Amino acid sequence: MTSITGKTRLFGILADPIQHVQVPRRLNDHFAAAGFDGVMVPMHVRPDNLPAVVAALRGMENLGGVVVTAPHKTAVLALCDDASDVTRKIGAANVIRREPDGRLVATMLDGEGFVGGLRAEDRGVEGASAYMAGAGGAANAIAFALAGAGVARLTVANRTRARAEDLRQRILALHPGADVRVGTDDPSGHDLVVNATSLGMREGDALPLDVSRLRPEQLVCEVIMQPRETPLLLAARERGCAVHYGAPMLAAQLALMAEFLGVGKA
Repeated sequence: MTSITGKTRLFGILADPIQHVQVPRRLNDHFAAAGFDGVMVPMHVRPDNLPAVVAALRGMENLGGVVVTAPHKTAVLALCDDASDVTRKIGAANVIRREPDGRLVATMLDGEGFVGGLRAEDRGVEGASAYMAGAGGAANAIAFALAGAGVARLTVANRTRARAEDLRQRILALHPGADVRVGTDDPSGHDLVVNATSLGMREGDALPLDVSRLRPEQLVCEVIMQPRETPLLLAARERGCAVHYGAPMLAAQLALMAEFLGVGKA
C-alpha cells in the first residue's frame, strides 16, 4: 500500500495498553504483499469504553473488522452478534469481522496460532504433557487448542482456582476424554510450560509460576511478544530450559486473520 484513499478498507486493533502491539505492522505488510487496499491502525481503548467503541464500529461502512487483544478478549465476545460454537465455549475472541449490514462476527485464533507456532519450529504437541499458567482469554483458546491437538495431559493453574476449574469443565464438555487438571504454581513434571498470562509485559510484574521448579528438559513458552525476553524466559534460560517466544503465535495467525477478515475478497 502506497497511499490511503476513499477506497481503502479500514481495520484496527483494540488494546489497553497499545504501545506493544505488533499486529498493525505485520498485517499491513501482509496487505501489501497481497496487493490489498487496506490499512490497520492501533486503537487505544480502555475497558470502560469498550462497549461504546464496539457499538460505534457497526456504523463504519468502510471498516473490515478489528483484532482484539488484552484486556478485551473476554469482554468483547458478548458485544458481538455471532461466533462459532467453539469460540463461545472458549469464551473469548480476538478477531471481529464487520458484515455489510453492520453485524459483528467474532472468532478466536490464539489457540490455533499458538499450536501452529510450536509446530512451525518442530516442537511436539501430541502426546506431550503441558502446564499452562492463566485462565483468561488467550489462555482459554490455548487450552482448547492443546486439548484438541492431543496433549496427553493438561494442567491449568490460575490465581483464582475457580476460573481454572471452569475452564477445565468447558474443555471436558468438548473433549470428554481429555486429561485436564487444575494445578498450582509448580510447573514440574510437564514437557511444555506455557505462560498464557500478561505477567511479564510490564516492568515489575510478578513471575507467572514458580521458576525454581523448572528443569532443563522442559520447553518454556511465552505468549507475550513485547518484551521478547520476558523475565520468565530469562529465568528459564538460567535453569537450562529451551524457550519458545511469543512471536511465532502471531506469525501463525496472520493468514488466518486475513482470511477471516475477508482480505482479498471483492
